[in-house]
Amino acid sequence: MSKNIKSKGYAGKDVKGKMLPWNFERRAVGDHDVLIEIKYSGICHSDIHTIKGHWGEQKYPQVPGHEIAGIVTAVGKEVTKFKVGDHAGVGCMVNSCMKCDSCKSGEEHHCETTGMVGTYGATETTSPTGITQGGYSNNIVVTEHFAIKIPKNIELKYAAPLLCAGITTYSPLMKANFKKGDKIGVIGIGGLGHIAVKLAVSKGVEVYAFTSSPSKQNDIKGFGAAQVIVVKSAEDLKPYKGKLDFMISTVPYAYDMSPYIDCVKKYGYFTQVGQPINGELTINNFNMIFNLVNFNGSLIGGIPETQEVMNYCADNKIYPQIEVIKASEINEAWEKVVNKEARYRYVIDASTF
Repeated sequence: MSKNIKSKGYAGKDVKGKMLPWNFERRAVGDHDVLIEIKYSGICHSDIHTIKGHWGEQKYPQVPGHEIAGIVTAVGKEVTKFKVGDHAGVGCMVNSCMKCDSCKSGEEHHCETTGMVGTYGATETTSPTGITQGGYSNNIVVTEHFAIKIPKNIELKYAAPLLCAGITTYSPLMKANFKKGDKIGVIGIGGLGHIAVKLAVSKGVEVYAFTSSPSKQNDIKGFGAAQVIVVKSAEDLKPYKGKLDFMISTVPYAYDMSPYIDCVKKYGYFTQVGQPINGELTINNFNMIFNLVNFNGSLIGGIPETQEVMNYCADNKIYPQIEVIKASEINEAWEKVVNKEARYRYVIDASTF
């Protein structure tokens, strides 16, 4: 296929963040590429942050979306990983140098030379628009290495959120090296947090879910959490000081972190995966020098680990709780995400683009 691929989707045109229909072109299918007809695309808070310029200046028009699930409709002549008709997905990156130590060890998201190429908004010379364009569209062309095999025993609409929300929470959970019976805290029970709860419960730990939304309590218990703590102030956190073995926060805005970090046992780990505006968080170092908790951040995961979480969720029937919407409902869905009204991941039906 030597010609550019016609595509249609929804793009942000400026920092106001209003999503509008847009027709554009993708690069022709190269020797190592696959063309995926997108069936479903999840909505991530990262999409909102990016298009609204919260993480830096952007180029427009830009099609967001990095939770992409669909069917392979064409393959390049050198492709060995996929064949036409396979189910495939694309997550948060579409390229890297593939030569550095990180790339060779399956941590392409930490590429040491070019850096990973994000699924949308990254400069890309092969793109007719000059930047990568994401999954709020009806198709995507991607190098086969960066496509994930989606097993046939999981529906595509449930597979889509695993490509960002799933791997973003799975990777740090697996690196925590917890054992059955450990107490793990999850802060922020939204698109990422509810999957974190389900994943942790499936590994046999006690999950303590911290939320600012009282209306989510019954849902969270249904996800398997041992306790649900509705947090109105730091006082609500005091009974849990030093009680948890590990804690993961999915909160995508700046918040008062120190009372939460205090809930972790000394020498335990607190991992922040939610990314606030400009990446800025405030930590009270007086707390840190006394609580002896290790603080770190985590990005997503490499291609091997993303495939791992996809297979794990398919085999163990761990599905995100989703609401399928039409493309015309994207702007309304974005407002609900920001207002903590999502229950718990919006997934766009790509046939409506």
